[in-house]
Amino acid sequence: MSEEDTKRQPRRVGIMGGTFDPIHHGHLVAASEAASLFGLDQVVFVPAGKPYQKDDSEVSPAEHRYQMTVIATVSNPRFVVSRAEIDRTGPTYTIDTLRDFRDHYGRDTELFFITGADALGNILSWNSADELFQLAHFVGCNRPGHRLDDAGLPPGRVSLVEVPALAISSTECRERVRKGEPIWYLVPEGIVHYINKTGLYRH
Repeated sequence: MSEEDTKRQPRRVGIMGGTFDPIHHGHLVAASEAASLFGLDQVVFVPAGKPYQKDDSEVSPAEHRYQMTVIATVSNPRFVVSRAEIDRTGPTYTIDTLRDFRDHYGRDTELFFITGADALGNILSWNSADELFQLAHFVGCNRPGHRLDDAGLPPGRVSLVEVPALAISSTECRERVRKGEPIWYLVPEGIVHYINKTGLYRH
């Protein structure tokens, strides 16, 4: 293949959505695994702004979650963090984010939306669900032992990847901090220091 042909090949960009409250090694391993399996040039982490399916009291302030995501991803040159959902007013909808990224990268770029398989199981209830699959290929990251019923999901537009590190959960991390238990090695070192410095999840 000539250099000119290579330049014409569409780029592949992963979009990793989530609340990241806090971001942990499971998220990072899932993004890295997806990047390897699907030949992604870049993975964009998109912390949710105001998730429409969660009450304000259930989610930490967006700026804290954004800062932690930047700290956790800074060492990987293929990982970047977007403020797209944080800076957008109103509830956060995945369809708006995918439309924004489609406009930004253009039609020659293939988009891969990376999310937990449990979230993917509810995708048909998401806003503008039919259009979602036209904009991106969906990668559902399985926790060990989790099984996804793919009934109703369009064939060829969804892939499942098992990621053992996803046994870690943000909920568990928050609860451990609240109880005064360690979260070392569940989250990157920088996140441990950030939580200790800001007092997140103490109450």
